[in-house]
Amino acid sequence: MKYEIVIGLETHVELSTNSKIFCSCGGHSSPIEPNDCVCPACAGMPGMLPVMNKRVVELAVQAGLLLNCEISKYTTFDKKSYYYPDLPAAYQTTQWFHPICKNGHVEVTTKDGTREIGIKQIHMEEDAGKLVHDEWTDTSMVDFNRTSVPLIEIVSHPDFRSADEVLTYLKNLKAMFRFAGISECEEGAMRCDVNISLRPEGTTELGVRTEMKNMSSLVSIERAIKYETARHMDALERNTEVLVQETRRWDDTKGRTFSMRNKETAADYRYFPDPNLMPIVIDDEWLGEIRDNLPASIEEKTAEYKDYGFGDKEIEMLISERGLCAILDAVVDGGISPKSAAAWILTECAGILRKNGELVGSLSIEPSKLVTIIKMVEEGKINRGGGKKVLAAVLEKDVDPVQFCKDNSLDAQADEGAVAAVVADVIKNNQNAVNDFLGGKQKAFQALFGGCMKELKGNGDPQVIRSLLEKELEKLK
Repeated sequence: MKYEIVIGLETHVELSTNSKIFCSCGGHSSPIEPNDCVCPACAGMPGMLPVMNKRVVELAVQAGLLLNCEISKYTTFDKKSYYYPDLPAAYQTTQWFHPICKNGHVEVTTKDGTREIGIKQIHMEEDAGKLVHDEWTDTSMVDFNRTSVPLIEIVSHPDFRSADEVLTYLKNLKAMFRFAGISECEEGAMRCDVNISLRPEGTTELGVRTEMKNMSSLVSIERAIKYETARHMDALERNTEVLVQETRRWDDTKGRTFSMRNKETAADYRYFPDPNLMPIVIDDEWLGEIRDNLPASIEEKTAEYKDYGFGDKEIEMLISERGLCAILDAVVDGGISPKSAAAWILTECAGILRKNGELVGSLSIEPSKLVTIIKMVEEGKINRGGGKKVLAAVLEKDVDPVQFCKDNSLDAQADEGAVAAVVADVIKNNQNAVNDFLGGKQKAFQALFGGCMKELKGNGDPQVIRSLLEKELEKLK
């Protein structure tokens, strides 16, 4: 019998906010040491009342708009009760009855074609803490830094039919949210619960479901789906075991899953409205502001950059980092051609960062300074080599590019008169090479040319030097 894989995803995404969802403690990237970013509110102390972070609502709505969801005008928070050591209040504040977004959809394209994946809902919630297990001492410690970091949970319908579709969907979410500034989607900031079952092809009734919790590696997700597919198949075809609805843990080292507990139902969590948080009303004016502040989508940026004449590799590098796009757009607005702006960012800036052990995504430069450097080169005030030196100084020391040129006499090196004086001195001081050239030895010209570049410390324009050198040597024939 042929079977169909049915997969649904619950994807948890940590939002890029400056503070937690219900208190003023720093967000995801703030903690440095364990438990150094915790206050009585996010530690679950009795009597502490939550205060809603407005930015969380705005980012959740933006995520919903990107996933073609309906935005709820009325949304509330609920308590999800369960006990675990990393959950200090013994309940999680989440949304059950009135989630902020619902009824969305996205398309995924794989080698098997394009399919639409339904989004059941997106809801806001707080994260739990983190258990740190020490095998040496056989103890577990709790780090509460992550407690109350804002999350959105994106719940899909069981519309996936392969691991390829799952991976494509998650990669698309990551690119989409990073580009929009909704989430970093790195270092555990994007985690996924994978629900999987098998059913005979042509039937509509869902099979026995397994949930694999808290998976963040795409490679592990793919391996886990393939393992569970094979396990379910063996159970159905060879009666190797009786399948039950349960939560399982993926062991990446052993390459298999292990049973954790029977799958809970909504009744197990005893959801009820949180009396400490007022309902949130999103009126048309606020929704309009959020929509207006939504950055251009990846698709729109890709189309724009194709119109600029960029290649696929250039586009991929740019849209992988929203910051690069912002710098490029600002440089273009400053009067630089898109092609030139991209070349300076992806070649010159990337090269300097690479020498310093950094990635191009970490580029931080005032666009106006980059505009000034490019214009000085294009207007002939300095040559390309001088421009690179100025750029390196700007990136490493944040200097003023014009003043740096004056202080280091880079602008004078592009002056034809200064270059001519150097050419004359080199000819005067290298008579043997001059005589060799006049005698027909072409290699002697390269020696004289190299002498000029040495005197100019590599700052001379090669074309200007070559032209002046040829003219002066012609006079001696």
